[in-house]
Amino acid sequence: MLKSFGIISGFLLISQGKVNSLTENFNASRHALCILFPDSNSGVNGVVSFSQEHINAKTKIAAVVRGLKPNSLHGVHIHEFGDLSNGCATAGPHFNPFEQEHGGPLDEKRHVGDLGNIKTDERGNGYLAYEDNQIQLYGEYSILGRSVVVHAGQDDLGRGNQKDSKTTGNSGARLACGVIGLASGFKNLQPYK
Repeated sequence: MLKSFGIISGFLLISQGKVNSLTENFNASRHALCILFPDSNSGVNGVVSFSQEHINAKTKIAAVVRGLKPNSLHGVHIHEFGDLSNGCATAGPHFNPFEQEHGGPLDEKRHVGDLGNIKTDERGNGYLAYEDNQIQLYGEYSILGRSVVVHAGQDDLGRGNQKDSKTTGNSGARLACGVIGLASGFKNLQPYK
């Protein structure tokens, strides 16, 4: 009996090692998708895509958000948790594994989750696209399973004089959110027309 248990345990350990090596193939491209749902009947919704060709590549980010205030800027962040059991309120703080102050997406020192602002057109539709060198879809600091939150106000990128400028960018209430999940692959999002 113990011998059978040992053989089965050994097989399970080997199998687990094989699964981990397949899921953490750092040379394979990875794609993730986040569907944004309105919080508290805000009417804001959208999609955010992430694509990274290999572990050392920059991550391509593209977002389309609808239902925002026309001709305005709105903060967009990756938050620590993918727990949306109580709407966007349970997404937690910005994803900040290196304990930095809040900043802009091009700042060297910032929260990993600081994506900056999305700019809307006259219809309240916004499009954001850029490449980021801190966002990871691989390893210990992966954003998979975390959430994206769109805020009511402009992110001051940590440069404002408000008490929460260095923690949240003073970007206001949470309007929409969604969990970031692994995707099978897709083309980057195109601007909303």
